[in-house]
Order: sequence, then structure tokens, then C-alpha cells
Amino acid sequence: MPEDEYPFPPDVVAALTEQLPAVAESTIRTIVVEVPSYADAFSGDMGRTIDRAVQLALGGFLSLATGGADPSRPVGPALDGAYALGRGEARSGRSMDALLAAYRVGARVSWRQMSGAAVAAGMSPAGLARFAELVFAYIDQLSASSVAGHADELASTGRARRRNLERLGAVLLAGRPLRDLTAAAEQAEWLPPRTLTAVLLPEAHTRAALSALDVRTLVSSEDPAEGATGPERVVLLVPDAEGRARAALLTALEGREAVVGPPRPWAEVQTSHARVQRAVLLGLRAEGSAPLDTEERLAELVLRADSTALADLRRRVLAPLDGVGDTAREKLTETLRSWLLHQGRRDQVAAELFVHPQTVRYRMGQLRDLFGTRLEDPRTVLELTLALALPA
Repeated sequence: MPEDEYPFPPDVVAALTEQLPAVAESTIRTIVVEVPSYADAFSGDMGRTIDRAVQLALGGFLSLATGGADPSRPVGPALDGAYALGRGEARSGRSMDALLAAYRVGARVSWRQMSGAAVAAGMSPAGLARFAELVFAYIDQLSASSVAGHADELASTGRARRRNLERLGAVLLAGRPLRDLTAAAEQAEWLPPRTLTAVLLPEAHTRAALSALDVRTLVSSEDPAEGATGPERVVLLVPDAEGRARAALLTALEGREAVVGPPRPWAEVQTSHARVQRAVLLGLRAEGSAPLDTEERLAELVLRADSTALADLRRRVLAPLDGVGDTAREKLTETLRSWLLHQGRRDQVAAELFVHPQTVRYRMGQLRDLFGTRLEDPRTVLELTLALALPA
């Protein structure tokens, strides 16, 4: 069999086998010196894992050299060990840089010592070239296996944390007891903020909105409320968006068709979510591209909370106008609304209605005839204000 084919000549194999313990020791010693981030890693469990991986890698190489495996592919245990090293690096929070550097150092040290042993055992120049090809192809395979292990561990960990964060969002919106919320936050490795603000927006705008918000923002799918229409919506739970930070939140949500609830203590965010749901169901609309800020629409939310009660109130307190014709009723109603909201300031009422102040005086005279002293009664004034605060 030609010398540049496998298996290697018996004398070469014997020389390599004899050198393996020394090569392993030298490889580990050099890695400690040349890859500083591993200086402390060789103590404890990690050190034993790396030592075992080096032994497996060298043993796998020897199997190739003796013709016990396909030279184009490292044997299973060595690949498995490299894969486990990659996963261990990810669990330790390290990138692959240190491990790949260790592979380069290991390849150099191993090649220097093993090639010397092979030449001393009589390997020809052609065999030596083939030997070099085998060593570095083998290291490339081990590196690739470690990279795969690192990527798989990150993907697995990321999926698990995303699931935990989704569960945390769900239990927050369900209003679960504090002990359940705290446990879910700990499992998701999520540090509770002072407050959370619920934001409801179409799913299509979620990714763009998240890019401008606090990285701790939680995302939860919205279950369509009964009677709700429109695109599927997502709930964002935004940390610490009160005070000046609220203005920044509203700016970040420009053009995203968002509805923004009030800030609440983080464990009570379900009340913020209930507010935005109510605003959507009541059909409140924002002006232009700005998000709908429920904090600026509290009066409407209160008045529209029970539409039948509001209709009954209107009907009862405006009963004195029942005997007036439709046109006159409309004019007197709008005059009474303006008079209440402007607290009887006749010039301001006239300016709002685009009429002469004398017209306001005349209409208010008609209203006093119809309502009598009730226009001086605080409770009646309150009920009229509530009844006329929103257009019918």
C-alpha cells in the first residue's frame, strides 16, 4: 500500500500512539497560556470536560490514522465531545471566539509534536503532506461541531426564555396573585419595573414599535373582546413609561394606530389593559397619526361606560324641551351645553356659537322659562353637564 494512503505504516502508528499522552498534556498547557479566558476554566467541572474532550479528539484522530474510520469524518465520540463543548460555552455566556482559538492552538501543538514523531518513525514527505491535510481537516470538523452545539444551545435557551416571557405576560393580564407573578418573573429572568403601561396596537406594527421601546417590554397576543372589530391586535406591556417617559412612549407610537393605557404598578397592569380594551370597544378615536392616549379621554370613558344610562339621563334632564319644535330644540340644546361648559360667560358662548351675545341672552331667557329654578340647582346643573358633555 502506498505511504500516502491509509492506514499509516505500523511504525508510524506506534510512534503516534506513544506520543498521545504528551501531546494532550502539552496541548492543554499551551491553551492555558495562549487563550487567557481559559486560564481559570481548567479547574473544576469545566476543566475535566475540556481534558476529556482533548483526549477524545486525539483518540479519534488516532482511529483515523490507523484506518479505523473514514478519514473525511471524525469519529462519533470526538464529534459529540466537541458539540458538548460548544453548548457549554453558550451556557457559560461566552462566544465561540475562545474555543475556536483553543482549537487553533491545539492544531498547531498537535501537528508540531505528532509530525516530529511521524518523521522520526520514517514517514515519507508525501505521507507527511497527507498527514498535515488529515490533521487540519479533522480540526475543522471538530470546530464545526462545536459551533453547531453553541448555536443549538443559544436557540434552545432563547426559545425557553421567550416562552417564559410570554407566560409572564399572560399571568400579568390575567391579574393573578402577586406570588404567582413574582414566580413567573423569576422564571423568565425578568426584573419587575416600578410600573407597566398596556399598549394595544395592530400586530403588523408590533416589530417596528418594539424597536423603539424598552427592551424589557413584554408582548402578549390579544384575545378579541366580544364586539371588537378590525385587525388582530397585540398587547405590549411597557416598563416605567410614566412622567416624562410617557411623552417619549407616545412619540414612539406615532402612526402605529396604538391605544395607550395608564401606567400602573407592575402587578396591577391588568387594569391598564382593561382601560385600553374599553376604549377600543367604545370606539374612541385618536386625532391624526397620534396614538389614542386614554389618560386624555377619561371623561369620555366615564360617560360612555354605560350608554343606556347616559341616554336615560339625557331623556330625563332634557324633558322640559320635549314640547319645543325640532329646530328650536337643537339651538336651545347647543346653547345650554355651551353655557354650562363656559360657566355662563355669555361672550364666550356667543363666540363659540357664532351668534350675537344678545341672541345668547334671548335663548337663555327661553331656557329659564322652560327649566325654572332647576338651572340654579347644583345637582341639576351636574346632570345637565353630564348629559350634554358629549354629542348625542
